[in-house]
Amino acid sequence: MELKEILSKVDHTLLSQSATWDDIRAIVDDGIKYETASVCIPASYVKQAAEYANGRVKICTVIGFPNGYSTTPVKVFEAADAIRNGADEVDMVINIGWLKDKRYEDLLNEIRDIKAACEDHILKVIIETCLLTEEEKIKMCEIVSASGADYIKTSTGFSTAGATKEDVALFAKYVAPHVKIKAAGGISSLQDAEDFVNLGASRLGTSRIVKIVKGLDTGSGY
Repeated sequence: MELKEILSKVDHTLLSQSATWDDIRAIVDDGIKYETASVCIPASYVKQAAEYANGRVKICTVIGFPNGYSTTPVKVFEAADAIRNGADEVDMVINIGWLKDKRYEDLLNEIRDIKAACEDHILKVIIETCLLTEEEKIKMCEIVSASGADYIKTSTGFSTAGATKEDVALFAKYVAPHVKIKAAGGISSLQDAEDFVNLGASRLGTSRIVKIVKGLDTGSGY
């Protein structure tokens, strides 16, 4: 797989609590240079980053992050605020406790409400697969498919584990055709990236792929 194709699927990510504007600006610069799908950054930097990028790379941010247990009105406000500030894409975290309590209608309604707040912008739903049973993962494939969200996403990268190939394969089997897949967390090599894409992932949430590419003498003009 061509490097450019892999990079075009990468949400180049920096969500460290200690990230400064200089760090964020460097991520945006890399996203522009390497033509990544987006840069995924903290909400507090969205407005500044959107103005700096000026349309040269899409700006993605996270809400209800990383634990997912904010109330629905708070998540809806976060999403609407991010869009007003210039976010092109929003990645939300589900309420995992609700899933374990089998509050499926509440989960569905929350995702729908957040999608409405995102208007015509992309919404990705993080289900934190490392904390779920296979039955719960399959149920979330069903809920996300019914919600109007654009993507189902494996992980925040802040819990006990990240994406696995088994989880991406399971998503590909159980989500509706209109729902895309994002693998995130622990993608540490170009081979990992290619494997996840071949299993059905349309997006890759990672900070490492661009770093790897920067270290290569690709002869591709980078």
